[in-house]
Amino acid sequence: MERLNESPTDAPEPWTRTQLMAWFEANGLATHTLDHPPVFRVEEGLEIKASLPGAHTKNLFLKDKKDQLWLISAHQDTVIPLKSLPGIIGSDRLSFGSEDRLYRALGVRPGSVTAFALVNDPAQSVRFILDQALWEAEVVNFHPLENCATTAMDQATFRRFLEILKRPIRVIDFAALTVD
Repeated sequence: MERLNESPTDAPEPWTRTQLMAWFEANGLATHTLDHPPVFRVEEGLEIKASLPGAHTKNLFLKDKKDQLWLISAHQDTVIPLKSLPGIIGSDRLSFGSEDRLYRALGVRPGSVTAFALVNDPAQSVRFILDQALWEAEVVNFHPLENCATTAMDQATFRRFLEILKRPIRVIDFAALTVD
């Protein structure tokens, strides 16, 4: 994948929202973005979400005891069974990744975790898990690398985004799992 902002150092600077949007456009990925006040939790901004059709998301950045990193993108209402999740995804015990680790891995800050941050992980060091509810949604909504906007993308475009990144994903039907 061609980066829009290569750095002369070993670690390129993470993409900005502007770079992400330019990359979407350059790759023919149609989106609709709504600017809004920053939101930090799923429960915030319900009136904003009501004005955007499609599935809204929650995104968890996790690490296991062996330091494997995980990004889980799920429908906002999905219950993710954190205690039993290691057995489901084949990891060691999971915990939330630190703010520093999140920024180094995906180039975003807490509150802005998003599947779109996978553009900042060209080495694919973060394993991506997607909720079946999002895989089947007609439209998905994610933050565009910052939590003061929401970007909507239809399912075909979202799948094309993942294809362009050559991103392996694992789809899990969280709704069918027993909750901790």
